[in-house]
Amino acid sequence: IHSTKKSVTEHGDKITADEKTAIEAALTELEAASKAGDTADITAKTEALSAASQKLGEAVYAEAQAKQAAEQAASGAGVAGGEQATSAAKPKDDNVVDADFKEVKRG
Repeated sequence: IHSTKKSVTEHGDKITADEKTAIEAALTELEAASKAGDTADITAKTEALSAASQKLGEAVYAEAQAKQAAEQAASGAGVAGGEQATSAAKPKDDNVVDADFKEVKRG
């Protein structure tokens, strides 16, 4: 319930008003079912909320994909001949050292 409320607050502008209203109605119904304590009703309302909030997840995911595609296009636009920038292709060296160890028991 909390995470869906937070998502609606943060990303509610990415969906239509009807979809936002449906999510908020499903949230209200689930909260009421939660207070009543009927397990079957809670399960049904949770599934209804999941179905209603799926559109919000799709909208957030689509925006993230579009943003990533725009960033990739912008970073690739300055490279001549379609070659990738070598600094982007090389992994960062974090001075990681692989080592073997042996456990010594004291006693």
